[in-house]
Amino acid sequence: MSLPAAPFAASAHSASEADREAVRVEVDAALRADVSLLGGLLGRVLVEAGGAELLDDVERLRGLAIAGYEGDPEAFGIAEGLVEGFTSERAEQVARAFTVYFHLANLAEEHHRVRVLRERDAAGTGRSDGLADAVARLEHEVGASEARRRLDALRFHPVFTAHPTEARRRAVASGIRRIADLLARRDGAAPGALTTADLDRRLLEEIDVLWRTSPIRTTRPTPLDEVRTAMSIFDQTVFEIVPRVYRLLDDWLLGDRAGVDAPQAPAFVRFGSWIGADRDGNPFVTAEVTELAAAVQAEHVLLGLERAATRIGRTLTLDSSDTPPSPELVDLAARQAALAPDVASQIGVRAPHEPHRRAVLVIAARIAATREHGAGGAAHGSALAYASPEDLLADLRTVQGSLRASGAARSANGELQHLIWQVETFGFHLAELEVRQHSKVHRQALDEVRAGGEPSDQTREVLDVFRTITRLQQRYGVRAARRYIVSFTQSTADLANVYELAAAALGSAEDAPVLDVIPLFETFADLDAATGILDGLITLPQVQARLAASGRKLEVMLGYSDSSKDVGPVSATLALHAAQARIAEWAARNDIELTLFHGRGGALGRGGGPANEAVLAQPPGSVDGRFKVTEQGEVIFAHYGDQAIAVRHVEQMAAATLLASAPSNEARTREAADRFAELGSRLDEVSRARFFELVKADGFAPWFAQVTPMEEVGLLALGSRPARRGLSVESLEDLRAIPWVFAWTQARINLTGWFGLGSALAAVDDDALLHEAYAEWPLFASMIENVEMSLAKTDVRLAERYLALGDRPELAKLVLDELALTREQVLRTAGHAELLAGRPVLRRAVRLRSPYVDALSLLQLRALRSVRADGRVDPVDADRRLLLLTVNGIAAGLQNTG
Repeated sequence: MSLPAAPFAASAHSASEADREAVRVEVDAALRADVSLLGGLLGRVLVEAGGAELLDDVERLRGLAIAGYEGDPEAFGIAEGLVEGFTSERAEQVARAFTVYFHLANLAEEHHRVRVLRERDAAGTGRSDGLADAVARLEHEVGASEARRRLDALRFHPVFTAHPTEARRRAVASGIRRIADLLARRDGAAPGALTTADLDRRLLEEIDVLWRTSPIRTTRPTPLDEVRTAMSIFDQTVFEIVPRVYRLLDDWLLGDRAGVDAPQAPAFVRFGSWIGADRDGNPFVTAEVTELAAAVQAEHVLLGLERAATRIGRTLTLDSSDTPPSPELVDLAARQAALAPDVASQIGVRAPHEPHRRAVLVIAARIAATREHGAGGAAHGSALAYASPEDLLADLRTVQGSLRASGAARSANGELQHLIWQVETFGFHLAELEVRQHSKVHRQALDEVRAGGEPSDQTREVLDVFRTITRLQQRYGVRAARRYIVSFTQSTADLANVYELAAAALGSAEDAPVLDVIPLFETFADLDAATGILDGLITLPQVQARLAASGRKLEVMLGYSDSSKDVGPVSATLALHAAQARIAEWAARNDIELTLFHGRGGALGRGGGPANEAVLAQPPGSVDGRFKVTEQGEVIFAHYGDQAIAVRHVEQMAAATLLASAPSNEARTREAADRFAELGSRLDEVSRARFFELVKADGFAPWFAQVTPMEEVGLLALGSRPARRGLSVESLEDLRAIPWVFAWTQARINLTGWFGLGSALAAVDDDALLHEAYAEWPLFASMIENVEMSLAKTDVRLAERYLALGDRPELAKLVLDELALTREQVLRTAGHAELLAGRPVLRRAVRLRSPYVDALSLLQLRALRSVRADGRVDPVDADRRLLLLTVNGIAAGLQNTG
């Protein structure tokens, strides 16, 4: 018998309204086909699992949500009634159906992005925001020699963090990846491969597994669980794509000589990680956890290097009669034989006349020994193990030099160069572990140390961290763990305390580990005081010694999250820009090579939005060829989940980092900042006053907890860190910025991305000035475009219903009035008739997704009303489970949630 029409299968082509029809026509046919295929298969799974009645209920809600989104108020009301009438079991099934759909739609979109990138590459279509174009533009502006100097100094430094915004379980993420792989195989099925029918059967099997897999974690992940999740990204994409990025640049630099001449592309990427090292507010991250995290990372990278070396060694079957070894390689072989006679002898039997092969296979054996026993030279090391990544690089370059000298340039500059680039990028540690701790914890620990006596458990743990850093540096090299970030830095003393604690932990300053103590300026007041604190920092003897040893390099971190929660999104954006300008000027005066570390998130209230555009909008002198940024939560999977997309992301970010300091870009940002300074001051003043009118109202914090799922977000087992630093709902002071943003997003209000901007723009009675600023001031344009995106994902009808959960109609009115005003003023400023008019691809994606998110929001409202009525959240209550299911689904549907 024939199956009913599949839900979602026509998600890109099901509405009858002319407006939606116009959107549908724009959607690429291949993407439409993928969504239709996956939606149809999901429909079959729903019928098989829950019967035709389940499919009917899903389809009815879907149709009503679409009609309601298109402006039919009666349809929206009927949809609410339908949701209220579901049994608890049916409500949960429908929520799971929409959530699975979003996972499938997301992977279809990702697959389509990869398809477009590959088609573009196959057609030889250049990318205007790629690295090659950036170097060419730099050469035009500053000359070839200076452009080369800047390229050699380029550094892009993403830092992975375990902020709990990735709402998917690891099992769900793995299932999605399996479906994505099958879709890719179906897309490029070759004769003799699995048939389309076979692949569709496999897809049905995997979608059925995804449907039957609970999206809710039953237990909160441990920090080591988070480390292992990150390792899947490193293994599957990051380790592989880094040499590909360098090779793309090198092929452009060398042209026809690529592969023959020595590679010119520098290894400009470095990775960092807070996962397993960031203990600020996370009692589960201990010194032991940090040491284990480093061991897990080292195991993964050394295994990757070992496999690469083994693979390359086996292919270097170049006979010595045609490709004789250089004297340096002969010397290396002698040293290898003396160091590991058994290993060298065994390999020599298999390859008696292939000296380059023998050398690289012994190198692989030495990497294996390093993985198994730790770096040589340490107490636990073995004689065969390498003492450092630099020693490994020296051996690889000896082999490379010998190949070049004997005329085998392509073997020298091919896969062997990829391995060299990987060692340069990852060392033996993969990603530098960066410890972070709150300044208050340091002050408390130091008080105990100075007082003498038995330290508390907390202080013992603080001191143990420095001993752990020492061991990590001995085992994996100083690069493995030398950065120590002090959150809520409010004085120079907060930084000096770290050095004193390190000396106390190791017994003396001389025995303390190498440390670069990094201030993190988060609140508005801290940003304002930053340069004064830095003045004091560079007078500390330990810092002066590090500056002398590092070439006067210094790092400063800026927090986007808490500053936005502190003064509102508009004032925070302007304050961060002004602080960067002041810090860059301070660095220039003090002959400091500054790296600003941007603590951005995926959500717009946490510095989200297109990162490459944000780089180009930075103040003059604040980038200077170096950009360091956190990659948080679901953003990690969005940027690095697929190899083609990861290559594209890294290339875009590196290109923007180069171009940010181009004379033309710096002149533009400088002139715009000067020209529109008065406008900025006005926007700051009005938006902040409006923001304070809301958040400083009596009883705001408990009202916020009532009208959003803030409390329930804290119950989600999303990450190892608690949602609060000892929070009472009577105060927002200790609420982490993540649940603050996440909760407003779940309520479809997105307040943290836009509140206050409408009033600020309305206070500027000059359309021409606003249009001019939008056209010529990169910072302002970026802010307006990010707010447009935030508003496009906001829904007034749903916002009204969430706000009605509280008993403060005057606060609800304040939010809704500002929302309407902001929409009006943003359209006025951008000169658009509708939101995202200038970004049609994003506009249609938001409009096609929104009705489905609306359906989940109605289900979440049902659960919230019940929970609020009971006044409690029972851990086994069906309403709580529905609530948590919808949180997962809405996060998947909106994507940049935290």
